[in-house]
Amino acid sequence: MKDSKKLKKNRKKTIRAMMGLAGFLLLIFGIRLTQIMVFGTVNGQDLSEQAQNLYDRSSILSAQRGTIYDVGGNPLAMDATSYSLYAVLTDEWSEPEDPQYVVDKKNTAQVLSQYIDLTADEILERLNTQDASQVEFGTAGQDLTYAEMKAIDDQNLPGIMFNETPTRMYPNGVFASHLIGYAEYMEAGTAIDSRLTGQMGLELSMDGILKGTNGRKSYQSSSTNVELSGTGQVEEETTDGSDVYLTLDSRLQTYLETLMTEVYEKYEPTSMTVMLVEPETGEIVAASQRPTFNLETKEGIDDMWQNLLVEKAYEPGSTIKVLTVAAAIEEGVFDPDSFYDSSPVTMGDSTIADYNGIGWGVITELEGLSQSSNTLMIHLVKEMGYDVWESYIREFGLLQETGSGFANEASGSMNYDYEADKVTTGFGQGIYVTPYQMMQAFTAIANDGNMMKLQLVNRYEEDGTMQVVEPEVVSSPISKETANKTLEYLQSVVYADTGTGAAYDLDDYTVSAKTGTAEVFNLETNTYEAGLTKYLYSVVGFVPSEDPQYVLYITAEQPKNLETTASDMMTEIYTPLLTRALEYNALGDSESVVTATVPDVSGLTVGEAQQNLSDASFVNVEVIGDGEKIVSQTPAVNEEVSVTQPIFLMSDDTNPTIPDFTGLNASASQALTSLLGIEVELEGEGVVVGQSIAVGEQVNNDKTIVLQLAES
Repeated sequence: MKDSKKLKKNRKKTIRAMMGLAGFLLLIFGIRLTQIMVFGTVNGQDLSEQAQNLYDRSSILSAQRGTIYDVGGNPLAMDATSYSLYAVLTDEWSEPEDPQYVVDKKNTAQVLSQYIDLTADEILERLNTQDASQVEFGTAGQDLTYAEMKAIDDQNLPGIMFNETPTRMYPNGVFASHLIGYAEYMEAGTAIDSRLTGQMGLELSMDGILKGTNGRKSYQSSSTNVELSGTGQVEEETTDGSDVYLTLDSRLQTYLETLMTEVYEKYEPTSMTVMLVEPETGEIVAASQRPTFNLETKEGIDDMWQNLLVEKAYEPGSTIKVLTVAAAIEEGVFDPDSFYDSSPVTMGDSTIADYNGIGWGVITELEGLSQSSNTLMIHLVKEMGYDVWESYIREFGLLQETGSGFANEASGSMNYDYEADKVTTGFGQGIYVTPYQMMQAFTAIANDGNMMKLQLVNRYEEDGTMQVVEPEVVSSPISKETANKTLEYLQSVVYADTGTGAAYDLDDYTVSAKTGTAEVFNLETNTYEAGLTKYLYSVVGFVPSEDPQYVLYITAEQPKNLETTASDMMTEIYTPLLTRALEYNALGDSESVVTATVPDVSGLTVGEAQQNLSDASFVNVEVIGDGEKIVSQTPAVNEEVSVTQPIFLMSDDTNPTIPDFTGLNASASQALTSLLGIEVELEGEGVVVGQSIAVGEQVNNDKTIVLQLAES
């Protein structure tokens, strides 16, 4: 009984103690709560400030990089967006009814393996990374196109997210690639300084004009990082980059690329360069090289990083005789009717002969020029004097950078120690130059003696004002009279019975030209190589002779498959390119949009259709499918359109594939999808920068293709 009373008494004490403790804790909590409510602080920390900071966010406002256009306003390089893939592994930010993390890792891995270059096991291994809130997928998950991103996004995989990254789009692919160059997104020390940055070509040399300045925006977000409406505030304004307009004419540049590819694949030279210039202004109308690469995909870039037009110095061979003769005329030592002995010349231990080994006996100097006589050049250099000839070499801009603005420009070099070295420079041996230097020098011959700085940029925007790049005279190494006489005498190369350049005549035009066949020095054997496939071949043409509108300079080094003469190879570029350029020139200013009527090519073979469209001056023809005949086309027959507008031809292939819509405007895109028989959904305005169905995927008439457009 006593134990029972004692137990009850202890229980009461325990209850009273517990109630006292609870009361004390409530008192402490009340005091703390009062402190929070009255002062809004805990341990000296402002809770409202902490809460504000928890949901305060800022984001970078990316500046638009300037667009690069051709002379007629056709976009050559413009901004777009690429996507990188990542997976959220934590459920920390998710709502139960809307999971924002990877729920089913095995299924997610299986699905993703169909779209990126990783196996399901490799993806699953990343998804199982311990203590990671999110994971990425390396290069396999980076640089995704809009079509690739859209295909993955359409699978509705929880936790699979994308980051957007500014990128650069080059709608023409292989198009003066080493001149235009490319830009890539580069991360800097701070996010606001991360941007598209030029890596090569004009994208690099004009980066200061093309680049913009990023801005910054602050905002408040929800717990799931969604921006709250009305809270955004721009703290630093964005300044977009300036647009740049080039001197390149897309009609001729596209045509040149086609011609060069055909010749390069047919004859397999180790390298080729071509430059087409308007000598009065120095404007480069078209220029390219082989090997080259695709600006959009970067395919081929590892085969040739070097810009051959400015970075590679070579011995030019006989095309330099244009400058030797011009200097000799200026000095009064070239007389077309004077005679000289073309027999081999011995100088010290060296014997120098013409290409036939024996010369032609005593002939006139004009005959010597027409037959590309080396001994004539020796005679002229000695008559001028070695110091005088050297001064002309430098006056013509050789052995010095042209100021092209391109990285790694070579200045060239010359062996000028011994007499034999000095005379051989007169026919292009022992002197190393670049195509850029040679073309700049040729402008003096074609432009009344005034040598023009080569110009690739026509105009650009700066502070809202269009800045036009004016023609610049570098020097005047010869007089107008000398320039005109040089052009007159160079006609003999084409029209004289003894001339080496008869193949370079053009219908309806008088041509001045000079051919070149240079031995290539082999560093391994320390000797000059000889043989039909061992030379560096070149030709320069001035058209028309009486007032050149164009200068065309072509080089092709060691063509593996050359079986006849170099002119057979060179004219496959020279003749069609100059003919088309002169046709456009006759129509008016190259900046104007030239149109043509679309011919009916239905029922023709693919080859016949392409030829008909080429004859009609269309330069961008794409055949859909691998069929033999054309069954339909867009734009419509007899429609008047720009010659640069893409012409799409549907072949009779029963399994056609999706083409590349990049760069097409809305109307052209709709016409093409109509041709394909598929529905289209357009997002945005401008030109296509992304497509939901990948290029090369088989056409499915039940699918709708989504095209993402953006202003160029």
